Amino acid sequence: MNYLDPKVLASLEGLDIQARRVVEGYIAGMHKSPFQGISVEFAEHREYVPGDDIRHVDWKAWSKTDKWYLKQYEQETNLITYILLDVSESMTYASPGCVSKLEYARIVAASLTYMTLQQQDSVGLATFDDRVRDFLRPAGQPSQLREAIHVMDVAAPREKTNIEAIFHDLAERFKRKGIVIILSDCFDETRNILDGLKHLLYRRHDVIVFQILDPAELDFPFLDTTLFKGLEGLPEILTEPRALRDAYQAEIGSFIADLKKGCRKVNIDYVLLRTDEPLDRSLSSYLASRMRRMKK
Repeated sequence: MNYLDPKVLASLEGLDIQARRVVEGYIAGMHKSPFQGISVEFAEHREYVPGDDIRHVDWKAWSKTDKWYLKQYEQETNLITYILLDVSESMTYASPGCVSKLEYARIVAASLTYMTLQQQDSVGLATFDDRVRDFLRPAGQPSQLREAIHVMDVAAPREKTNIEAIFHDLAERFKRKGIVIILSDCFDETRNILDGLKHLLYRRHDVIVFQILDPAELDFPFLDTTLFKGLEGLPEILTEPRALRDAYQAEIGSFIADLKKGCRKVNIDYVLLRTDEPLDRSLSSYLASRMRRMKK
């Protein structure tokens, strides 16, 4: 399937994914920045963080201060973007007239991959449900888009989501710091999601969460007695929707608000995407807003 919509791509022209903070040599999307190395010009020191390569520890500074510092250098580098795509069964839901959450997420992933490669930066892709299914290592060559689309095409939705475990796993796999973009309905315990996100932050990634939901999941438009099909191992339920609407909307509203608040509290971008909204409008609006914030 072709996930690249010319209308979406046109709306993204002139925009880029800007890093909020310094992530292994990337300052607000600029490619010249401090980077650990030995064949380039020395720039400055920074404090040692567990997991850093001790080969770059400045032992003279340690002998004088009893603190560990790393030498940093100037080097031309490329931004790395990691895209995490939820392919669990709940992502297959689609109300009449809408694409499924998974199809919508695939379009977002393909568009961001294309845009990143156009910036001459590197992009990687991981698909997951209760575990990582496929991991396409970051690369910057044009063929990476074809590889990413193939990985998305062969992803068969199954199993439940285990977001916390996935984020812990990938936080350890991603060796170079970059921007981590999450595409998921985030149907998991909020506390677990935030714990996993904090691990990514601890590894000094810049994190963006796109929560993708179907309009029916937000508006609950059902009127007649309805048989709700269980996904991810849950049973079917025959019920009267009118009796549930207020309680359901209060619950989903609280869930979204808690996730949004938790993300923003730790400086993670949170964006809610509805599958009935034109992607060219919602995605370009967010990226334009992010660029304005980065320039302040």
